[in-house]
Amino acid sequence: MAVEELFQKQRGLLDYFFKHLDLKKAELVFEHFFKCRGSLIFTGVGKSGIIANKLAMTMLSTGTKALYLSSADALHGDLGLVGREDIFICLSKSGETKELLDLVPSVRQKGAFLLSIVSNPLSSLAKVSDLFIDLPLQRELCPFNLAPTTSTALQLIFGDVLAVALMQKKAFSLDEYALNHPSGSIGKKLTLKVSDLMLKENDLPLVSLDLSVADALPILSAKRCGALLVVDEKRRLKGIFTDGDLRRALEQGRQGFLEKRLSDLMTRNFKSILADVLAVKALEKMEEDPQKPISVLPVVDQEQKVLGLVRLHDVLQAGLGA
Repeated sequence: MAVEELFQKQRGLLDYFFKHLDLKKAELVFEHFFKCRGSLIFTGVGKSGIIANKLAMTMLSTGTKALYLSSADALHGDLGLVGREDIFICLSKSGETKELLDLVPSVRQKGAFLLSIVSNPLSSLAKVSDLFIDLPLQRELCPFNLAPTTSTALQLIFGDVLAVALMQKKAFSLDEYALNHPSGSIGKKLTLKVSDLMLKENDLPLVSLDLSVADALPILSAKRCGALLVVDEKRRLKGIFTDGDLRRALEQGRQGFLEKRLSDLMTRNFKSILADVLAVKALEKMEEDPQKPISVLPVVDQEQKVLGLVRLHDVLQAGLGA
């Protein structure tokens, strides 16, 4: 079967899940998660265990107290982490996984609420749980209907949706998200500001309105920004003259353009950004038009006074790209 056909088949299997999922039951699971005064403790075996770990980490990073506990570790002492106010969540496609069923008596003794996420509503695990939800599974994408290919996707979708629902219900803020992600690409996107990356003072390619193109060319070359910021006597930005403007003038063979003032050739309809905005917003603004990305973005204050210049290269070098 061709790859395209397999994608279409998986799409159909996911559609089956969405059409048959008991949304009222899903809402009930969500309410239990939201009202939980302890931790959401996820567990699973094999591929379901990997998904359980991922869901716990996602919820923890988005404002919900959660953790992953391997079934093997739980059976050998780590159940000490479980308390009466916790919800113990078992992920299992079949609902017949022996390691999980072996945990049930101990979880009950600890007084935790037992919740199972299965794809077999008649399973042993569903029957012994305080609450279970069935993730409707037509079959696995695997041609032998054995390898967890669709069932794990359903677990991931269900858990991620609830994680986002909890974020919204708890009004989890961007600032809180940043505190949970101080490092790496996510941390940079949430904390790095335009002021942290912009060129300043002597590095800025500032020129006056009445400067000729001939006199401006050495500055354009020396500053190596690919653009000149044309300002008035109060340093308010009036326009931008780029190496692209220069190239177009040369291609059009304009007579005497070297003697012209920058105010006659500069681009007056320019984009700019404030210094205290997140740097990732500068990247979004520079890439608004995929056909015409902007390589430099002036940084101004509320009165259009130039404070700095952000270069696309520097933003990407900082690790803020997709």
